[in-house]
Amino acid sequence: MLTLSMAIFGSIGIFRRHIPLTSSSLAFFRGILGALFLLAVARILKKQVNHHIGLRKTILLVISGAVMGVNWILLFEAYNYTTVATATLCYYMEPTIVILLSPLFFKESITAKNWACVLLSIIGMILVSGIVESGIPQLSELKGILFGLGAAVFYAAVVIMNKKLPGLDAYEKTIMQLLSAAVVLVPYLLTSSQSFQVEWTPMVIAMLLIVGFVHTGVAYALYFGSMDGVKAQTVAIFSYLDPIVALLLSSILLNERMTVFGIAGAVVIIGAALIGEIDLKGKR
Repeated sequence: MLTLSMAIFGSIGIFRRHIPLTSSSLAFFRGILGALFLLAVARILKKQVNHHIGLRKTILLVISGAVMGVNWILLFEAYNYTTVATATLCYYMEPTIVILLSPLFFKESITAKNWACVLLSIIGMILVSGIVESGIPQLSELKGILFGLGAAVFYAAVVIMNKKLPGLDAYEKTIMQLLSAAVVLVPYLLTSSQSFQVEWTPMVIAMLLIVGFVHTGVAYALYFGSMDGVKAQTVAIFSYLDPIVALLLSSILLNERMTVFGIAGAVVIIGAALIGEIDLKGKR
């Protein structure tokens, strides 16, 4: 279940390429459809998703959901401007960002091992960016990299806020976050003339439903369903199937070839992030 969920997450960039919606519109539909699917699963499993959790936790859940929505928008924009592989690797700078912020939010000291992971991640990012081979990237590529790194920052914020919400059922927490991610986008979508101005072909509708139900609802259901029998460090290790799948699919299906430097950077980023995240999970 864990392996399948990671493989599904890793393929979302391929599907995004075939959906002509704006990134904000896609994030809205992903939140709504994913929440509806998880709500149905929670009902089937007889999980309680409507009990009182207190005002503070509710506010924090809504804020984290809004941050999740921004995270999706930036990631979807990254896919528009750069390769799926580069966008995904930028996104997986998140554990490095969490390490750097851990002294502020968790009162944890940064060890020599943590600093080594941070340094390796930066080196890997430089290799992936193409600066070593051809100098400063073109404007479009640079936008994609910055959007990907921005998504990583917001992803790190979601991770940090989730750590401040212990004791909540995973389904309940995620359903509220997904709904919040969608709801906060409504005012913007209503004022944007381009939000839904696309040709709604059967292919577009099918791709949208797959991203909403499969890449969000099914993937999260599988992910949560695997948690009871899997150790935290195992989850950390398997979570890096996501970028590996993204790299493989972008090469096979989109013909997005990575250079030798890019491949080396990918190995360095994934390795450093994996080591750093296992270390963080071990502390908590």
